[in-house]
Amino acid sequence: MADRQANPLIDHDTWAGRLFGGTDGIWYTACEIRDVIEPATGERLTQVGLARAADVARAAQAAAAAQPAWAALAPRERAAILRRAAAALERDLEPAARYIARETGGILAKAQLEVAEAATQLHIAASLPLQPHGLVLPSVAGRLSYARRVPHGVVGVISPFNFPLILAMRSVAPALATGNAVVLKPDPQTPVSGGFLIARAFEEAGLPPGVLQVLPGDAEAGAAVVEAPEVRMIAFTGSTAAGRKVGELAGRLLKKVSLELGGKNTLIVLDDADLDIAASNAAFGAFFHQGQICMATGRIVAHRKIAAELTRRLVDKANTLPVGDPASGTVALGPLINARQLQNVDAIVRASIEAGAVLEAGGTHERLFYQPTVLSNVQPGMRAFDEEIFGPVAAITPFDSDDEAIALANRTEYGLSCAVIGASVQRASAIGERLKCGLLHINGQTVADECVNPFGGRGDSGNGSSMGGPADFDEYTQWQWVTVKEAAERTPF
Repeated sequence: MADRQANPLIDHDTWAGRLFGGTDGIWYTACEIRDVIEPATGERLTQVGLARAADVARAAQAAAAAQPAWAALAPRERAAILRRAAAALERDLEPAARYIARETGGILAKAQLEVAEAATQLHIAASLPLQPHGLVLPSVAGRLSYARRVPHGVVGVISPFNFPLILAMRSVAPALATGNAVVLKPDPQTPVSGGFLIARAFEEAGLPPGVLQVLPGDAEAGAAVVEAPEVRMIAFTGSTAAGRKVGELAGRLLKKVSLELGGKNTLIVLDDADLDIAASNAAFGAFFHQGQICMATGRIVAHRKIAAELTRRLVDKANTLPVGDPASGTVALGPLINARQLQNVDAIVRASIEAGAVLEAGGTHERLFYQPTVLSNVQPGMRAFDEEIFGPVAAITPFDSDDEAIALANRTEYGLSCAVIGASVQRASAIGERLKCGLLHINGQTVADECVNPFGGRGDSGNGSSMGGPADFDEYTQWQWVTVKEAAERTPF
């Protein structure tokens, strides 16, 4: 253990061309190697192994073989391993954050938050093994009847590129804590932030071999995770389109699946709102991490009395927020993750302008750096109103009445996050009660998560399940009913 603790978590030589896990819990050479490209520079950041379907199948078998002993480990010992993994992240917070900033294109403050929140997720999960695991149920005299929570066995985790560490850890940590083994497939664009950094932390913490398998891969590997017969639950975070495929496949195989998908999230700004505060919230929700967040403020629905002034203040912010290489530590926005995403953002902006939206700021880019963009007069039917943009675009739609604001916010198949800002909490809350979303913030903005809260959406934003906080025990275990009698008795047959 001492030798492992002396090694930094960020170690390119450890994962170069490799995958993690197998039956021995080691780093092993992959058949395929892929470069990881730094979005800000276009240069190679590192090299990793890329998993194929056969690699996933072997990993799932190894995880299933290791899981019973892990589940049988004393709860305090499982909790201690999770705490040691958290300590490793806390110790290496700064180098890990610098690497995440480079791999994801996010600013350094966002990367530091990721590492700190991932450590918090581990600490929260470490409490799960020590919680009550069941209930004693009423029954007839002479029979003990109880319900207990038991692990699924092997949980498959498929995680995205935008917040790769915390969006993987939020499933990995509670799944392990409740006695499951885990097969983790991070996005191949962020394989270290969303995968190998987690493997390194648990390796140092002394996690038994085989319990965690980490295999970056493309769609083929993701499908293999879902299809592996040993994997009994899938925790997927990603786009709605990909989530539909995962859900359909898991449904055919009768597997539990938790889908956390996209969003077209609305911030409603009432006519009595403080406009400086409202503009600050709207800018953060729309522009933070270049808008590449499922909770990003995709619509700013503003009362017509204040819409023009709110737009002006948002334009001021968009024109002054610095954009550049996040590794420099001096910017507010970094690059989009890849050229395909940039082209999609630009196409939505252009199509909306052609349909009548007004370009107030931005709308330009250099390489993968898309300028913070403000569109006014965005109406239903325009792509900027209807579609998840996943880029730094503030789309402003005016309204005249509270009923109209509610109708505009609910005019979507998504249902993740909504927020209302106004001077009257009673009025804002009354509006909030009528919004169809899984996350609701009164006098806040749409981008928020505190680890201890259940997190999940409705409709095209997910299948109604939640991850985090009080939801974790239900997600990563299933109920088993047990009855015990001193001796078997005759039945009427």
